[in-house]
Amino acid sequence: MRGEVSVRAAVAADLEAMRAVAEACAGAPGWGEAVWRGVVGGVDARAGFVAEVRGEVVGFVVVGCAAGVAEIESVAVVGSARRRGVGRVLCLAAMEWARGVGATTMELEVRAGSEAALGLYRSLGFVEQGRRRGYYREPVEDAVLMALKTGSRK
Repeated sequence: MRGEVSVRAAVAADLEAMRAVAEACAGAPGWGEAVWRGVVGGVDARAGFVAEVRGEVVGFVVVGCAAGVAEIESVAVVGSARRRGVGRVLCLAAMEWARGVGATTMELEVRAGSEAALGLYRSLGFVEQGRRRGYYREPVEDAVLMALKTGSRK
């Protein structure tokens, strides 16, 4: 699937597909309309990217930046496209965007029990910085805080 995946900046026409991906993924954001519009409108130093396979949106990443620190706010990939490199190419697009806006560090948080996501982030060079105990609900789970110096792309 890696050769079939294309990633591009999200536009307003992608919002419905991005929300559908979020709804299909447990733990994805339940943002309101204004937040979603900000993702594609370049508001508040944020950007969204979508991954497509044969013209169908199968995932997205949202990244923001403030004071030189970028944050991956959300990565979501539909079940049928998981573990096929889609999350990786989305994260790489977010990392490239972060470097382009001058971020020197990139951060994220992830459920402690999400082994696949933790493996992906570690393979990209992210390192655990700490934990927020009991941060997530339904089920209650720790958040693992991770960071990467954006110049250290793998």
